[in-house]
This record gives sequence, structure tokens and C-alpha cells, in this order.
Amino acid sequence: MRMSQLFVPTLREVPAEAETISHQYLLRAGMIRRIAAGIYTYLPLAQRVLEKIEEIVREEMNKQGGQELKMPTLHPAELWQESSRWDAYGRELFRLRDRHERDYCLGPTHEEVITDLVRREVNSYRQLPLLLYQIQTKFRDEIRPRFGLMRGREFTMKDLYSFDRDQDGLDVSYQKMYDAYSAIFRRCALKFRVVEADTGAIGGTDSHEFIVVADTGEDEIIYCEACDYAANVERAVAALAGEEDTAEPLKDLKLASTPGMTSIDDVVSFLGTEPQRLLKTLVYLAIDGEAYKPVVVVLRGDREVNEIKLQNHLGCMHLALADAQTVEEITQAPVGFAGPVGLKDVRIIIDAEVPTVVNGICGANRADYHWINVNPQRDFPPAEIMDLRRVAAGDKCHFCGNPLKSDRGIEVGHIFKLGTKYSVAMDATFLDEAGRKKPMVMGCYGIGIPRTMAAAIEQNHDENGIIWPLSIAPYQVVIIPVNSKNAEHMELAEDLYTRMNRVGIEVVLDDRDERAGVKFNDADLIGFPLRLTLGPRSLKEGKVEIKDRATGKVTLVEIGEAVAVIKDRIEEMGKGWA
Repeated sequence: MRMSQLFVPTLREVPAEAETISHQYLLRAGMIRRIAAGIYTYLPLAQRVLEKIEEIVREEMNKQGGQELKMPTLHPAELWQESSRWDAYGRELFRLRDRHERDYCLGPTHEEVITDLVRREVNSYRQLPLLLYQIQTKFRDEIRPRFGLMRGREFTMKDLYSFDRDQDGLDVSYQKMYDAYSAIFRRCALKFRVVEADTGAIGGTDSHEFIVVADTGEDEIIYCEACDYAANVERAVAALAGEEDTAEPLKDLKLASTPGMTSIDDVVSFLGTEPQRLLKTLVYLAIDGEAYKPVVVVLRGDREVNEIKLQNHLGCMHLALADAQTVEEITQAPVGFAGPVGLKDVRIIIDAEVPTVVNGICGANRADYHWINVNPQRDFPPAEIMDLRRVAAGDKCHFCGNPLKSDRGIEVGHIFKLGTKYSVAMDATFLDEAGRKKPMVMGCYGIGIPRTMAAAIEQNHDENGIIWPLSIAPYQVVIIPVNSKNAEHMELAEDLYTRMNRVGIEVVLDDRDERAGVKFNDADLIGFPLRLTLGPRSLKEGKVEIKDRATGKVTLVEIGEAVAVIKDRIEEMGKGWA
């Protein structure tokens, strides 16, 4: 490809809309353009990157026995109603009606459609297992699309669905996808962690996320370097703290005046205590459709509620903090003075650390007062106990006791053990060897293709632009003649360009009538892995300059050897990810 013909409208300034490094460089390098919030056009360079990622994905899916198909984007509501997700999925589901007033949605995922297909066509154990996948556009009505391609309303996903006879079969399929995903992200030259994750709206039991480590990532992960435990913060668990304090003698419960002290910091300062002595009481509303039920949650004052854990425990569609009026109706006190002591006729859930608190402090359900010397096992009404706190760096590992660490990252892949969630709801069954009817055991496995491209930029860039890993770079080499008006230099550039194309090197010839500085800047911004420069000084010696974008290393080579050197360099660079 010639640069003069390549549609790559680069930008010198950072667009105001760009929030992350990947968003900035994708816009500046002329790879994407926004047409509406969360909706982008992929320009030729980006399309080449996406196609390379897709091809890596296809190869690894096919290695594991996956078969590619293509399902419709438009889904009839009846399928989603069968699985009970028409209402449960929430407002992220794009809904529409046809001219006959029939309800449809734009597919955010395809569990219902694939289950419907398989239940119609598969009826015997002999037809299982099955691994069926597609690479297709998805739609989700994100409330706040952001970070460029990280959270969009329209995006491309690879989604594979496994169908097995039993749990053992699912375990095999799941491990195949775990291995395939690891291979995919290694081939994309990404540094990633595999972490335990919540199943969310997809459902099922076990799930793992593949997280590309990046400071700009939306996801927080918790991990232990000593035992390799790792989980998304929504799922993470830690050892209980505070058990060493249980030997302290119990003191009598007392009422203390705390005028205007409504926050944890206020009470800690006023009473001269520590946050871990406080018992924070929050009122939530568990919402299902139009119905809602209040739930009182208690945890240590230095902890935060993990709302995902709480919502999963409650089994509700939505979860929200109660407003001030509801808090007062339930506790008879304004916000800031609620506590579990004496509460009646309301569901109470306490974090597993709370029973270890001795002589603690909590709101007295009375304005401007707190109880001191509170001992949960003595002073609380009966309550459910569960792990509902948000784990933080520094907590002790539940498995080995070493301090946990945290990092930020970008979710690029997610795998789920669905079990029989959809097959039972949608009557997807088969006959086993004995002729007995059984539900198929399912799994689902997704990779965000554009998100993987953006994550690669977040990990591979400098102040000048993108540094593409060779495996997914739009082109491998750019040839830059410093003086495009010199006929001899251009003839030599054309010859190198022709020879590289002939041996299968993906190359761009920057034949534009531009200053050398402009060409160099664009080459760095776009991120070509290798740059071959024809400059007047080196050409006098019969040599050309080859620069590695990632390392900055510059090598002078004989003109006649340039193509062979480039080819060898590409093969060497490829060994790290093949």
C-alpha cells in the first residue's frame, strides 16, 4: 500500500472527546471516527488490526474443535422471555417493535438464539459435545458509553457456546477455552491475568475473566503473589480480620451523645476511636420490577459493601441504597445514626467480620446518639452472616495468609460455566445412552475484538504514538524516502517496496511529498513495527536505516541485504508470540 493512497486522516492535536491513551491514539492515528456516543466507524488501518485479531481467534477456536456459524442480530422477544431475561437483562437491552407490533431486541449476547438452534437440531448424546462460535456485532444500550472502544453501544465479539452431556464434559470444554484464550492473548503479545469473576447477567456458576493489566482499566483485580490467587474485586475474598481482638473483655452497653456526628470520620474523631471499631449500618432496597424490600446491612466502619455479592445473595434484579425518608421509617433515626441494636421487622445481613468486633460502636437509631461497647453476638437481633465486604489491597489472602495486592485492568475475555440455566428454561434436552431425557450442560465464552485492540494500545505506546505488537500491526514495515523529489531515491524505494511485497512482507511506501519529519511522526503515531529509511547520508554509503519501533534500535544495512534482513527480523519478532 502507498501512503498517498491509504485513507489515514491523522490528527496532530488530541481530540477533546478522547479519555484514554487508546482512544486518543486511535483517533489521532486515523483508525476510528465517532458517529454517536459509543458508536464508531473503523477506518482501514483499524480494520486490518481487527481482522488479524479475528484470525488469531479463529485459529485457536478451530484448534479446539470450534465450528464457526453466524446468528442473527435481531432476536424475537419470545426467546428472551423463555429464559426470563427479557425483563431481567434491564435497560441495556435495545428493544424495538416491527410493523406488526411484535417485540424484538438487538442481541447483546446469543445464549437464547444458540440454545434454540441446538434444541431443534440435537436430540442424542451421540451429537454431543458441540462447540459453536461466531464473530459478530453486539448491541448494548450503555448508560454512559466511554473510553472509546472500551465501553461502546455497538461492538464486535467472538462468542462460543459449548453443549455437553454432563458436568465432566463441561469441565473439559471450559478448560479448552481457558487454554485457547490464554494462547490468543499471548499471540496478541498482551500481558494478562486470569481472575475469578462474577457471572452477572449471563448467569451460571463459575466464571473467569482475562484481564489485560493497564492503569486505565475499569476493572480492579485482587491477587496474591504467594499462591497465585486472583479475582475481580467483585468476586474477591480475603481472610477475616479482627479475630485477635475477641479476647478483650466485654463491656456494658452504653449510650453516648454524638451531636451532628453523621460520618465515620466524625464519630472516630469525636469518640477518639478507630474505624474498625465502628459498625456501619446501611439500608438497601432489593428491587424486582415494581416491588422492593428493605434490607439492613452491617459491616465494619473501615469497609465498603461489595454490592455485587449482596445482590447475588439477595437474588434481586436491582439493588439501590434507600433514600433518607426510607432510612428514617425503618430505623426511626436520620441517616448517620442507624444501627442494628433493637431493630425489628426487617431483614438484617451482617458481614462475616462483624462478629469479631468487640466493644464496638454503632448508631443508636436516635438522632445525635451512638451505642458504645456494642458486642454483636450479645446485642444484635438474629441476622444472616455472609461475606459482603469489598476486599482491598493489604487484606490477607484467604488461602495462604499473605498480603493481597491490587491492580487495574481491562477485561478482554470472559468464560462462563452456564450449567443447565438456559437448557432447562428452554427445554434443550437430549436422550442419553439409556434413552433418558436430560438437559444439555452449557458454557459460553466471549472475547471483545475491538476492546482487545484498544487494550493492546494501552499496554504498547509511548509519547509519540502506538507501538503495535507485530502479530496484530496493520502493516509490518513502512519505507520512508527522506527526499521524495529525488528520482534515484524514489526508484530505489519502489524497488524495495516491490521486493518486499513479492516475499509477503506487509509494507507501506510513504511516497507523499511531505517533509521527512511529518513522515517520521506519522510512522511513530501509527506504530509500524519496523521503519526502513532511505536518507541521503546512508545512501552515499550504499546503506539504508532500519529502526525497531519498540526498542528504538537503529541498524544500517547494505541496500541489497535490506529485504532479507527485514524478513529475518520479522521472523525473529514473531517467535515471541507464536
